[in-house]
Amino acid sequence: MRSSGKGRSSAKRSASSTKSKVRGGIGPTTQTSDPPPEPAAQAQRVSLYDEVTGRIITELAAGRAPWVRPWGKVSGAAPGLPRNALTGRSYSGVNVLLLWGALIEHGFDDRGWLTFRQAQKAGGQVRRGERGTMVVYADRFTPKDEAERAAQTGEAPGVVPFLKRFTVFNIAQCEGLDGICPPAAPPPERETIPHVEDLVSATGATVRIGGSEAYYAPALDYVRVPPQPAFHQQIDYYRTLLHELSHWTGHPSRLNRDQTGRFGSKPYGFEELVAELSAAFTCAALGVVPTVRHADYLGAWLAILREDNRAVFRAASKASKSADFLLAFDPRATAPVMAGASPSDPVREVAA
Repeated sequence: MRSSGKGRSSAKRSASSTKSKVRGGIGPTTQTSDPPPEPAAQAQRVSLYDEVTGRIITELAAGRAPWVRPWGKVSGAAPGLPRNALTGRSYSGVNVLLLWGALIEHGFDDRGWLTFRQAQKAGGQVRRGERGTMVVYADRFTPKDEAERAAQTGEAPGVVPFLKRFTVFNIAQCEGLDGICPPAAPPPERETIPHVEDLVSATGATVRIGGSEAYYAPALDYVRVPPQPAFHQQIDYYRTLLHELSHWTGHPSRLNRDQTGRFGSKPYGFEELVAELSAAFTCAALGVVPTVRHADYLGAWLAILREDNRAVFRAASKASKSADFLLAFDPRATAPVMAGASPSDPVREVAA
């Protein structure tokens, strides 16, 4: 992405070395209930932010991103966003990263997940000795006294954010659940992917094909990518294009993200992290295998995450919003892929 003139380069590179990039989330809702003990709740939130950020940092420090190739080849299952196997809802935000990381660590082939009780409700059970994976749920509530005060004064009630953890198990860790979460159909084995082409066309974005660089120019609001035949693996054309379109979603007329950072700055690195995650989420939903584009960005991401334990939550939240914005143009879809869920179905992302 570029900031002025010809645009800020998010991916100055030759087409032969080009890989994909990847950015948001679903905002919290409001409900009325008794507030949890504030000191304990605050301590739990801080601990949870540290724990999740620590997991992501560990993966990045090892030279790998937890959102890259989080699926096995054994069963031939197609890539996709992790989803709740009982409700069919896709997880979003930081939960995608946590569950993809678990897929890599344990070699699971299935992208379906359930809580212990959901497995029982579905007629199966978690196998004895299996250890679950943590996901998190964020929301806001209005304390009763605040709701009463607002009713008396006519003012808007204040809300208090909360963060809660859940444990989920992969379908592969359960028994008696065969076929509950069938894998998605694989993308066509062709150089051209029609449904991605249709999505890109439907966005109305100005996409200029040509040259040896890929970038988004915020000032002129256009995307440039090299021609598809210039890529060693032509599917990388789509990964790269979806990364640049993820930057495109941040324009002031769309999701209005901060894209003013200069190359090498922290704001620039944060925007790149958002775009990288957004492209990974979008690729997964569209059946395009996502990969990391730039190994040199890992250092910048690590610095950001180590300084701010909520950065990955904010980046993943913004990435989900970016991905949802793009996926809304998928002519095959009737609703956003990463729609939210209720507290009893903890598939929403955490909003910082």
